[in-house]
Amino acid sequence: MFTPFSVAGCSLELLRAGERGIVTSCKSQDETILTKLMSMGVIPGTNITLEQNFPSLIIKVGNTSLALDMESIRAIYVRIIAN
Repeated sequence: MFTPFSVAGCSLELLRAGERGIVTSCKSQDETILTKLMSMGVIPGTNITLEQNFPSLIIKVGNTSLALDMESIRAIYVRIIAN
C-alpha cells in the first residue's frame, strides 16, 4: 500500500534509513495500534529517526530503538527534517 506525500508530511514508511522526522499525527482505524504507539512515546511533536528499514523497520525515539510492524509504521506520519 502506498501512502502519498503531502505538504503536512508523509508516512514513515517512505523515509530512508538515517532520515529524521517530527511526528505530525498517528492515524489508524485500530485503537490498539494507536495505544501501543502512545505508550512507546510516539506522539505528535516527537523527533524520530528511521535507523533501519530492512529486514525489519527500526526507529529511534529519544535514546530508545524500537522495532515496529508495518501496520504501526503506516500509522505514523512525519514531517521530514534536515540532518
